[in-house]
Amino acid sequence: MSAYFFLRSAVLLVAVAPFGYYLLAIYCGWDYFRKTRKKAPKSTAFAPAASVLKPVRGVDRDAYANFASFCNLDYPEYEILFAVEEANDPIVAVIEELQRDFPKRTIRLFTGVPQPGANHKVNNLCKLVQEARYELLAISDSDVSVERDYLREVAAPFADPEVGAVTAFFRAVPGGSLAADLEALVLATETVPNALVARKIEGRMNFLFGWTMATTKTHLASIHGFEAMVNFHSDDFELGNRMAARGLKIELMKQPVQMTYPRSTMRDFFQHELRWAIGLRNVRPSGYAGLLLTFGFPWAILAAVLAPSRGLAGAYLAAYFALRLALVWTIGIWGLNDEGTRKSWWLVPLRDLLNFGVWLTGFFTNKITWRGLEYRVEKGLLISSKPNA
Repeated sequence: MSAYFFLRSAVLLVAVAPFGYYLLAIYCGWDYFRKTRKKAPKSTAFAPAASVLKPVRGVDRDAYANFASFCNLDYPEYEILFAVEEANDPIVAVIEELQRDFPKRTIRLFTGVPQPGANHKVNNLCKLVQEARYELLAISDSDVSVERDYLREVAAPFADPEVGAVTAFFRAVPGGSLAADLEALVLATETVPNALVARKIEGRMNFLFGWTMATTKTHLASIHGFEAMVNFHSDDFELGNRMAARGLKIELMKQPVQMTYPRSTMRDFFQHELRWAIGLRNVRPSGYAGLLLTFGFPWAILAAVLAPSRGLAGAYLAAYFALRLALVWTIGIWGLNDEGTRKSWWLVPLRDLLNFGVWLTGFFTNKITWRGLEYRVEKGLLISSKPNA
């Protein structure tokens, strides 16, 4: 038999692997959201005073509205703390406006924050934790907005002393450009499916999502605080992984938060996706390599080209479209009721091709751009391109 026959047979066999992954992810999504909807709400009677921590840099789209959503929470006692590296950062004016508009809400701002490590966000978190008045800490990015019961959902799982951290999924508020719509699809195409498959296989979560990371001062101190993470790229992964390593549980909130995407360019899209790809390759190199078997569209195209008949070629392509779109519907539309997915589901094949290109590129570079700053990532650590940055 010829080498071509063996090559074709191997490709046709391997090209089935993404379909198996899609089926598993569909099941995990269906199982999680079905159980979540049936589960009785956690009691909201446990509502200790909380500190909402927001490390910020620059002005995101709808920043004021996002911040304001945290000022109207239905919660007995809480404060909101902001930290920014430079006193002349334009976000300072937005926060000062917030303080004027919500005089009864405790809103504190810290500028000129020391930068002991390469990760500016984590440097700011070190300051925020030091200044926080309360034991319960809810960390949230500046492009996030929430419902009024957000802190009650955050706090409820901590009634169990074995819970070390709480995190959440999100719904996307698309930015109105092709790049923003493609980026918003990350939720239904990658973030949630990958998380739920990993959760099902491992029986637990050992990572967090940056748009909501909640923990307590006590648990944080047990892993030596954010001071131990000031040079790491993926603070959400590090925080969750270290909590799980201590045997603490990580819980998912039932209610997603909302993530606002800016009107970005394709260059922005590639920079952002590449940053997370490089980060993942550094913290989970084997898992990153294994993603090759989840890229259904490139494999389906290759299988269709090499298939010995048009019928078989069509079957591979049909299987990809049917299973991939079923997964996106199950996770994004049925599971999360995500407007971004409902609007842009038809872009999924394009996103899959672009994501495959990002994945390949991630093997050949360690350079990233993060909020206007340039870094290298080596073994999970951030190394600034400018020593004083």
